[in-house]
Amino acid sequence: MSGPDHLPGAVLLDLDGTLVDTVGLRVRSWIEAFAEEGMTTSAEEVGPWMGADGRWLAAEVAAARGTPIDARTADRLDRVSGERFGAGNIAPAPIRGARRLVELLTERSIPWAVATSSRPDQTVASLGALGLDHPPTLVDASHVERAKPEPDLLLAGAVQLGVNPAVTWYVGDSRWDMEAATRAGMVAVGVTTGATDAAALRAAGALWVVDDLEVLADRLEILIDQAS
Repeated sequence: MSGPDHLPGAVLLDLDGTLVDTVGLRVRSWIEAFAEEGMTTSAEEVGPWMGADGRWLAAEVAAARGTPIDARTADRLDRVSGERFGAGNIAPAPIRGARRLVELLTERSIPWAVATSSRPDQTVASLGALGLDHPPTLVDASHVERAKPEPDLLLAGAVQLGVNPAVTWYVGDSRWDMEAATRAGMVAVGVTTGATDAAALRAAGALWVVDDLEVLADRLEILIDQAS
């Protein structure tokens, strides 16, 4: 499919792997956090869970390797992985097309926000990498009890922007992004710039999959011209 045929009422954007190239560091940070708990994990085990709620990720990865953990340990793993990520996320690079896309949304007065499962302190460097004149609207894990793949984070973003979820696009790079968008009743748009391929994104509910945000910006410009 060539993409959605109507302009969005609003756009919510994932952060890691969608706007900034940080998935590799995220994976390494989780592996190091598990190691601190005496659990040896690999990128193959941890990678598919990128984008999900950190506490849920910790519990699922631990259970899959036969070492179930309690809620306190899951929370500690989430916190430690975030600390490791924060220490290493010094100069993240924007994903191709990220700056162009958010500038286009701003110029055309299409409401947009960043919706991420990350804790607030983990978003500062990544948002700074976008080089925006003003901080964007941010909905993070501190705003909800349950992050992705639950829809709560995305629905909170729609409320914050004052828009109907049904006319909102959610753009993300993981299966959890697509599942959350589908559960929220949003248009799920997948990008293959993270750890998940196009087939997996579609299987998780993506209505449209693009190689990067340049393609998405191109499509938006076409829709804008058609609406003029």
